[in-house]
Amino acid sequence: MIKCREISVESIPLSLLLLADPSEMKVRDYLIDATCFGAYRDDEIVGACVTNMNTDNEIELFNIASLPSIQGQGVGAALLEFVIAELGNRKVARVVLGTGTFGYQLTFYQRFGFRVVHVVKDYFLDNYNEPIYENGLQHYDMLRLALNIE
Repeated sequence: MIKCREISVESIPLSLLLLADPSEMKVRDYLIDATCFGAYRDDEIVGACVTNMNTDNEIELFNIASLPSIQGQGVGAALLEFVIAELGNRKVARVVLGTGTFGYQLTFYQRFGFRVVHVVKDYFLDNYNEPIYENGLQHYDMLRLALNIE
């Protein structure tokens, strides 16, 4: 059974966050002043989510990842559902995030009601030293998604 809760930045293994974002520098930057959530199975962290305030009522989701050995088993979905509910309880009106223009992440977020609000051309080319590939295709642009939760 998966249990989710707010956790400290220090309790998240960097290796887990690097599964969703290969730039250690970017990960370390958005961990500053972050609010983090973890998914646990038998007291072992199996998933993590990193958020940070943009404005008083808007939070950005920077990273959500689960261990490769349990991906596809609903851990990420349980964690995101928990995070959205928790942010709603905290009177956050909107959650925003950035993701690639294709792939399972886009479908994952859309299942929760996130909608595309903007395209950032060449984001992955301009912000990462190495190309990022998924299923043999290179990511170039970033989609900005938003979910109104209030």
